Amino acid sequence: MRILVTGAAGFIGSHLCEKLQSLGHEVVGIDNLNDYYDVQLKEMNAEDLAEKGIAIYRIDLNDDLKEVFAKPFDYIYHLAAQPGISASTSLKEYVDNNVYATQNLLEAVLQYNPNLKSFVNIATSSVYGVEATVDEEVPAKPVSFYGTTKLAAEQLVLGLQRTGKLKACSIRLYSVYGPRERPEKLYTKLIENLYYDKPFPLFEGSVKHERSFTYVGDIVDGLAAIIGKEDVVNGEIINLGTDEINTTAEGIKRVEEIMNKKLIIDHQPPRKGDQQKTAAVIDKARRLLGYEPKVSLKEGLQEQVKWYLQKFTK
Repeated sequence: MRILVTGAAGFIGSHLCEKLQSLGHEVVGIDNLNDYYDVQLKEMNAEDLAEKGIAIYRIDLNDDLKEVFAKPFDYIYHLAAQPGISASTSLKEYVDNNVYATQNLLEAVLQYNPNLKSFVNIATSSVYGVEATVDEEVPAKPVSFYGTTKLAAEQLVLGLQRTGKLKACSIRLYSVYGPRERPEKLYTKLIENLYYDKPFPLFEGSVKHERSFTYVGDIVDGLAAIIGKEDVVNGEIINLGTDEINTTAEGIKRVEEIMNKKLIIDHQPPRKGDQQKTAAVIDKARRLLGYEPKVSLKEGLQEQVKWYLQKFTK
């Protein structure tokens, strides 16, 4: 199969590219390598993919995409987005990169790739709101610009599916971590600050937050399982995460144990838009995709620490 992955130089996208290629598929990536976080990290991921023969188009999804679709794809995994909950990111940036970019990609698909087997939209548990502890039938109640615009993007995709113009599904991910995790995310930042003995900014109340911390390898296994099941998942929204729940405090303790160091805490005021609790309800993923997360938090964090030490402490 020929597969397009958007956001291919990012954390999850790069792992997905490698997974799909390992299954024998022809994989093409697209990424604008924006500067939301250190572009060097994305360049590093792109280099890892290039070594495996996976090409990345360096283009913005809001631009003309005709060149990308010169040869048709069987599947598209749409991961590219303006991520995170950040006070410094404007609503316009979220709308441009999550809503308009998705719409432009969809229009290109309809024009240049009408026989696509499936458009797999990558959504987020943030659409559920303050507590993401429910199944896919419960109405979304986002409380952040990120969650709101990702929900809008999801509905753009599913709107085309409902009108019969596109086969598509949307996968809502839960608290993904592992090697290549973004630098401002919990565990990469935690590992860095522990290694260099730097104070770690901890938002008030966040140590009690409960999360379905899900290892990236489990996530990409679930995403890859969609191939060949496009009729089964057509029109579906599916949660993808783990039902192993840990608090932020427990996550910090695991990394401290692995690195045999004690974290220096820099206490910060509460952060607006933070979820209090996520607990992935993954019955549908199990039923439709045969999905079963296998990696424990300790095992996954050991891999992430090993990756960080190999890449950034030579």
